[in-house]
Amino acid sequence: MMEDRHDVIRIGAGGITAGVISFGASLTELIVPGRDGPVNVVLGFDNLSAYRTHGAFFGAIAGRCANRIAGGRAHIGGRDHRLDLNEHGRTHLHGGAEGFAVRDWTVERRSADCVLLSLVSPDGDQGYPGEMHASCFYRVEPGRLVIELEARTDRETLVNLAAHAYFNLDGGGSALDHRLRIAADAYTPVDADNIPTGEIRAVADSRFDFRRLRPVCREGGRFEGYDHNFVLARQAREAPAFAAQLEAARSGIAMDVLTTEPGLQFYDGGNLPVRERLHGGVQGVRHGGLCLEPQRFPDAVNHPGFADAVLRPGETYRQITEYRFGLL
Repeated sequence: MMEDRHDVIRIGAGGITAGVISFGASLTELIVPGRDGPVNVVLGFDNLSAYRTHGAFFGAIAGRCANRIAGGRAHIGGRDHRLDLNEHGRTHLHGGAEGFAVRDWTVERRSADCVLLSLVSPDGDQGYPGEMHASCFYRVEPGRLVIELEARTDRETLVNLAAHAYFNLDGGGSALDHRLRIAADAYTPVDADNIPTGEIRAVADSRFDFRRLRPVCREGGRFEGYDHNFVLARQAREAPAFAAQLEAARSGIAMDVLTTEPGLQFYDGGNLPVRERLHGGVQGVRHGGLCLEPQRFPDAVNHPGFADAVLRPGETYRQITEYRFGLL
């Protein structure tokens, strides 16, 4: 059990239960019906200290700007800004060392099936201009979890929020045998620092072709790893559209991801396990969870051809992502 005000807030409906804590507005568990009983399909921990030290963004809301920005360089509102370099001293990752994933969000309201959290990010936070007000709304409905993210600012700034859950539909072990489909004809190649080159490249005839359902690790093939942005659309959309499908044969669970976002970051959990033990004292394994993170394109501020990640006064950033569950 989490201590004091970080106790888990449990919400549920229609056989699905989610756990949320205020630290990082993090999704700590997501229990859905499997073929042989309920399964917790996201990785998490039993204590707050593990969330404070693990460093892998388990279940958190990443921001102010999720993913990577090369050299922490951002030209915003006619001025150059230098953002916190928290990855190898040369890359800005997931909003900086004190980004939204490691902040205490405020629980605004809660009920049996939903919880609303908020966060105020001051002007200059991690190098970003403007005071930004963000909110995260988790809602459970029969068969699905919905996450709605919003933000407003008083100065032109960047915003790209992303839910960073690690999914394992079997509840444990490696997830490389999960079957995955991504509704993307293209992806954004990266350099040695995982920074996009600026190219938008077709997935056809490459290992990035997930347009048909297939195992993450193809049998007999050399596994090279994935931490890449897939192009779902060129701009954000008003209503959630199908983005990805994930299936696990052992549990019989299938999950569809729908989102308003133009990009989907697929990360295979290759840097797992973390040293902290997971729920129930279980030791994690490499590739023990897969991240499917709807968001704007990485390093978008430095690539004019990428989906816009700039938020201006008077505008509202809004993302809606749904995770829908069923049985095979």
